[in-house]
Amino acid sequence: QVQLVESGGGLVQAGESLRLSCAASVNTFSISKMGWYRQAPGKQRELVATISSDGSTNYADYVKGRFTISRDNAKNTVYLQMNSLKPEDTAVYYCNALYFGRFYWGQGTQVTVSS
Repeated sequence: QVQLVESGGGLVQAGESLRLSCAASVNTFSISKMGWYRQAPGKQRELVATISSDGSTNYADYVKGRFTISRDNAKNTVYLQMNSLKPEDTAVYYCNALYFGRFYWGQGTQVTVSS
């Protein structure tokens, strides 16, 4: 079992930045892949970014160059640095972990970007 707790969401203006954190209940070194997904009202949940245990990353086209995913295994935490935020980035952001073949989700954190 893995518990994931997100934090760092909030209300910002377009062009500003936020950093999301996802704290895991197990050593993140043992998690194969962690990621951030988001879901806007009336839309399906979509991929934002992932980071594997070897440090390789993957980003959705709509956040490339603006968002950065990173992990700190010493703190069992994954981060999502979000710069140059746009109103269309408004969504609930969820942390995800692939651990021994099973996917786990956090409860989500709201990000709202005003124009």
